[in-house]
Amino acid sequence: MKGLYLVTDRDLCGTRPLEEVVLLSVRGGAACVQIREKNLSTRAFIEEALRIKEILAPFGVPLIINDRVDVALAVRADGVHVGQDDMPYETARRLMGPGALIGLSVETWEDVERSEGLDVDYLGVSPVFETPTKTDTKGSWGIEGIERIRAFSRHPLVAIGGMNPSNAGAAVRAGADAVAVVSAVCAAPDPMRVSRDLSRIIEAAGKERRP
Repeated sequence: MKGLYLVTDRDLCGTRPLEEVVLLSVRGGAACVQIREKNLSTRAFIEEALRIKEILAPFGVPLIINDRVDVALAVRADGVHVGQDDMPYETARRLMGPGALIGLSVETWEDVERSEGLDVDYLGVSPVFETPTKTDTKGSWGIEGIERIRAFSRHPLVAIGGMNPSNAGAAVRAGADAVAVVSAVCAAPDPMRVSRDLSRIIEAAGKERRP
């Protein structure tokens, strides 16, 4: 898991359709797309996921479903992202199969320690900074938190929470393999340009990081 990781928020897209924002972001370099929907019905969620899966297919960009393993299975998504209060990782893995991408949010150091015994595909370091798109957290990690987790964990790290062009490079230099953004792209007047800028920042910072 590397590069720019888009997490969707339809409310932040304003009058622009979510599918359009996703397409523009992928054209700008987004390497992964996670659909996050807390209020859609199951049917509407599945229909939306199928539309976005079709958009992503020509680019070879994986589709991740937030929380809803049932939706991920229904649309044959590439993977699912689960939080500490969602379906347990072990159950999600059993249902999704060994080839699925499964990410796990870590909000406390205890979460990080427990994750070492799990074969997750990446850890979502959440949140790096306080953000209005996620209010049910247990504090923020900061850049120092990424460094601490990187020194301990064997898993790829995805930094999420308040990430934007001004701090994405610092997160990668601290040890993040990918940077997940929500409002920085979904609310942007030009999602493709911001995605291109972020992708370049992430790539450059990755080259600067010490082995």
